[in-house]
Amino acid sequence: MNDIMATRYSPTIRRRRLSAELRRVRLAVRKTSEEAAADAGLSKSTYSNIESGVKKRPSLQEVRSILDACEVPRGREFDEILDLCRQSLERGWWTRYRDVLAARFVGFETEARSITTWQPLMIPGLLQVPEYMTVTAQSCLANPQEIRRAVDARMTRQRILQDQDPPELWAIFDEGSLLRLTDHPEVRRTQVKHILEMAQRPNVTVQMTRAAKLNPGCGGSCVILEFPDTIDPTVVFLETATDGIYLEEPDDVARYQNLVNHLRLVALRPGETLDYLEEVHLSS
Repeated sequence: MNDIMATRYSPTIRRRRLSAELRRVRLAVRKTSEEAAADAGLSKSTYSNIESGVKKRPSLQEVRSILDACEVPRGREFDEILDLCRQSLERGWWTRYRDVLAARFVGFETEARSITTWQPLMIPGLLQVPEYMTVTAQSCLANPQEIRRAVDARMTRQRILQDQDPPELWAIFDEGSLLRLTDHPEVRRTQVKHILEMAQRPNVTVQMTRAAKLNPGCGGSCVILEFPDTIDPTVVFLETATDGIYLEEPDDVARYQNLVNHLRLVALRPGETLDYLEEVHLSS
């Protein structure tokens, strides 16, 4: 068994890992989910929801019962899975902002080793300045308090880029996100300056597509999140009005990885992008 405790995961990641571990121990003893549920004294639906991750906060007693049903002996493996369960019951900082952000996505983002984002309409969230956040939030939120919370939440998200071991960020966005700031020249100037500064970091790469040209990403935005441990599968996040769609099937992930690779080819090269942004900044 891999050392579950080798890396510190967000509760979101730990819940997903817990589900994977419970499925693994069940398959190891060649039991069906119905058999494991019966032996653990759980209903079929409860067991299914725990193993699939639908039930986000399984109790320690439920997990103990499943481990006993799957004949996991008391010892290191048993204790590590219980510790994983305890950690999955924790709440990340982002749960305080469930009203203004996709909390599950932030849980994944917090522990990602690599983040690749394509944004055809907006500046990528991890690169936005507060002024840009405020202007864009005003277009969909009327309550000043909600706008402040949205800005606070996004600023807190950005702290991952300042960690001692920050993720690699490859951000691709469309020129239109800057052109739409025509009525806010000072915001555009501040935003462009920030992107130029962030692009100097060794872990940040920025590319831009030209607004006048069609590209393979016209269908919408996507974020690809890869994790340090290979047993945590890559996640593709597709944002919706309420939260988002999370794709983990290899074929789905590969489709979006191919899409992003095509966007890298048709976009301005990183150096060309920075040259363009320098011109915009100087002319602002």
